[in-house]
Amino acid sequence: MQKTKVVCIGAGPAGLTAGYLLAKNKVPALVLEADPLYVGGLSRTVNYKGFLFDIGGHRFFSKAKEIEDLWSELLPADMLERPRSSRIYYRRRFFSYPLKPFEALIKLGIFESAACALSYFKARLSPVPNPQNFEEWVSNQFGRRLFNIFFKTYTEKVWGMSCKEISADWAAQRIKGLSLASAIWNALAPKNRPRDRSKVIKTLIDTFRYPRKGPGMMWEAAARRIEDLGGQVRLGCRVNALYYQAPSGNYRVCYETPQGKVECVESDQVISSAPLRDLADILHPKLKSLEAANCLKYRDFITVALIVKDRRVFGDNWIYIHDPDVKVGRIQNFKSWSPEMVPDPALCCYGLEYFCFAGDGLWDSPDQALIELAKSELSTLGLAAREDILDGCVVRQEKAYPVYDAGYAQHVEQVRQEIERDYPGLHLVGRNGMHKYNNQDHAMMTAMLTVANIIEGRPLYDVWRVNQDAEYHEAGTAGQDLAASGLRNCPQKKL
Repeated sequence: MQKTKVVCIGAGPAGLTAGYLLAKNKVPALVLEADPLYVGGLSRTVNYKGFLFDIGGHRFFSKAKEIEDLWSELLPADMLERPRSSRIYYRRRFFSYPLKPFEALIKLGIFESAACALSYFKARLSPVPNPQNFEEWVSNQFGRRLFNIFFKTYTEKVWGMSCKEISADWAAQRIKGLSLASAIWNALAPKNRPRDRSKVIKTLIDTFRYPRKGPGMMWEAAARRIEDLGGQVRLGCRVNALYYQAPSGNYRVCYETPQGKVECVESDQVISSAPLRDLADILHPKLKSLEAANCLKYRDFITVALIVKDRRVFGDNWIYIHDPDVKVGRIQNFKSWSPEMVPDPALCCYGLEYFCFAGDGLWDSPDQALIELAKSELSTLGLAAREDILDGCVVRQEKAYPVYDAGYAQHVEQVRQEIERDYPGLHLVGRNGMHKYNNQDHAMMTAMLTVANIIEGRPLYDVWRVNQDAEYHEAGTAGQDLAASGLRNCPQKKL
């Protein structure tokens, strides 16, 4: 039986951040990753014939200096400063996103604009008190008319459910601080004004940093650093059983190797960024809250990458497709992320993203059928002539997004409480590990604080108090009305 101090399940941003910081502090750690080729999880870079794909799109921007410093430490000479650009494609027109209200109103026309304005003022005068779902939250911020035009179709494509079934928590996390008023101020305010980074609304950032060869470059560097410092990163190793061994308090972690053998390792502690539902299924003794864990849902997606002659149709990082007549939800332009993602300057590469559930008709479609669908839809949208599309490939991503349905917070809280009580030394981190839909900087911060707890030998920090801006906030009287699971914003006392 092999032995180590800590096992990290998953080599995404959270798992590799934990592994690297443990190795820096001379704590023996083993990182196990199911993917046989890539580290980085959703934040990996896929290579197809020299064309590099960013799965999901990852802007490197954080309000937390600790995160920005770690990125600089891992890739000191390979980070580009890139302009942020994303737009909405609606009725064959491009609309800036975040919305530029005057541009949007002009393009919508005078009658539609008047209706949107009246709808907005109605929402401000009589907002839905304590909004519970996505539709209510966004309608309060923009008015119901703009919600129906610019949010409803795309959001329902992403989640495969009505906006009334999606918790308001998701909107609060993903577009925190954004309203029609803040969008107007951002459009009118001087762009060269000095800004306090901690007060920047993430949705409104103008620039971000980005690795030359995609986000996977960051995590490949982290994996190398771990091994240089004496830790281990093993690919193609899927954990299929996790045993808590009382009274010793140790864990036995069993995993299948790329050769099909089952190996086990004993560790004092385990850091898991695996999907919470999957972790619950392999944990022994069995969770009493297993039924709650199995109620947690995930949304999957497919990227169809098409190599196209560069006609300079759009230069955005990505565009959101609000046309209900096509299935594609978002289109990335990988060349806009970094010119080094595309090996031939005469070409560009678009990633068409299709949101689905693993096992449904779209997910199970043959690759060639998906490529033909993407070609047809790109042509239908007028974003490329069919004869300009030269090649394509398909990348499937399971469990990309934890679903925030009506009952998710209660289910997460049940599982969390039982693990904290009955499985000491088992730490949940990251997006899927905590079932909290946040960006990679948030995932990294949960790993940072977990490592600090391990090194200190006591729980200095409650990682559930890391908010969507990767800032840690202490509990206090202002937080007494928060959801018990910490899934809403925490009191504003920065670490």
